[in-house]
Amino acid sequence: MSGRVEKVTIVSEQLRGNALGDPYERPLWIYLPPGYDDTDARYPSIYVLQGYSGQVTMWGNRSAWRRNYPELLDELFASGETPPAIVVFVDAWTRLGGSQYVDSPGHGRYHSYLCEEIVPYVDARYRTLPGKQHRAITGKSSGGYGAMITPMLRPGLFGALATHAGDALFDVLYLRDFPKAARTLRDEYDGSWTNFLDRFFATGGRCPGHDMILLYGNAASYSSNPDGTVDIPFDDLGHLLPEVWDRWREYDPVTMATVRPEALRGLHSIWIDAGKSDEYFLDLGATAFHRAVQAAGVPAEDVVFELFDGTHSNLEHRYVLAVKWLAPRLTPENLSREI
Repeated sequence: MSGRVEKVTIVSEQLRGNALGDPYERPLWIYLPPGYDDTDARYPSIYVLQGYSGQVTMWGNRSAWRRNYPELLDELFASGETPPAIVVFVDAWTRLGGSQYVDSPGHGRYHSYLCEEIVPYVDARYRTLPGKQHRAITGKSSGGYGAMITPMLRPGLFGALATHAGDALFDVLYLRDFPKAARTLRDEYDGSWTNFLDRFFATGGRCPGHDMILLYGNAASYSSNPDGTVDIPFDDLGHLLPEVWDRWREYDPVTMATVRPEALRGLHSIWIDAGKSDEYFLDLGATAFHRAVQAAGVPAEDVVFELFDGTHSNLEHRYVLAVKWLAPRLTPENLSREI
């Protein structure tokens, strides 16, 4: 590689004592672009969030005949076609597989961990350009969800986002899974989430209905209680429980956009994409979020929206396309507008 990746450990006070007993010492990868060690220049920063079940070390994996994302980034910056940036790979793994990058008594304060610990850590130790206008957040799937909601919840921190098939339009994304989960709980686990979780962890996820861990993990994010217990948004027949489901819908980026339009207008660059054949119908979620961005009044020239031929998998090339568009817009000379 022409640049390099530093692998460090961050000690998180926000995650200390979390409800799941997950580590509060967490890995963090920082990609430093070609030339970083040769000058005293400062660089824009791009934060990368992983999808559900992602751990930061997985960025080092590769599929046959394909480079991994850090290698693709390095190739992009080494080519000279795109202004270089510092890229930060965030770990937000939990025992349940993910955190949705929100603060929750069900799993821990992962939103505050990202915003109040990781960002200041990087700015203090690396030559980043100060100011939200030089800082972007990106991700795919649950990571794309985090990229959508974080600038709305913390409008002073990021000036740009890219979401690839990010979780959105919850009424379409989740409702079809509830009756299936109710049936599996009845037939395999005596209707008990505790029985499911015990077998899931005992078998390393090799059990009937293993994908229900994502549903339970989302409930831990969106509908947990102050004591850490988790409310499920449907009953034993798969019927919605409106008082719980309403708590989930408050976290839907499409809903958030209607409540916080000024936060979206405070972004100078927004990239939204998804595959037309996304298995979770997140192409529909991307479309709904794009419409919400338009309704919020974000100038059309500051938004990229694309539905491409593809599914929910093998999207590394889309990440690179987004960075190629974002990186120049994060530099002082090329900022598209004041924010």
